[in-house]
Amino acid sequence: MLQESPASNIDWDKEFGVEEKVRDPLTGEFPIEPFAPDNANAGAEPFDNAKMASYFGGHEGIRKIAERTVELSEQDPRISAIFVARDTVRLKRTLFEQFCYLLDAGCDYSGRDMITAHADLGVKMADLNALVENLQKAMREERVPFAVQNRFLAKLAPMSKDVVTR
Repeated sequence: MLQESPASNIDWDKEFGVEEKVRDPLTGEFPIEPFAPDNANAGAEPFDNAKMASYFGGHEGIRKIAERTVELSEQDPRISAIFVARDTVRLKRTLFEQFCYLLDAGCDYSGRDMITAHADLGVKMADLNALVENLQKAMREERVPFAVQNRFLAKLAPMSKDVVTR
């Protein structure tokens, strides 16, 4: 008994409700549901002077650190699965904005709040620890002094309660 082959004129993606995501031609980011951008979404209050930002190399250094953290994490076998099928173009931009805002370097944060941004990722404490190691490596590569790294990590640490979901 032979099974009949399916008709070739069926749009299987449409049949099963699969929608192809198309990147914005200007930003390279995938579209997301609307939300109200707010600096409060950054997860912490910024440092109270721009001296911290100078240790990070200003906007250029902060951008390098944010982008390198994402790149290292994408390559890290411990956590790379979290980044598969994610919009790392947007992640690099919003991580830069978050760091820049928190370091009082004159930026606004346009990303989602930490709970919403991480809700469906299933992040465990071990995953967050791996990410922090990658951030530390990126800061070392940019020659951010160790004590300054620790002050920044202390600013970020309370966010773990909103990021870790498992």
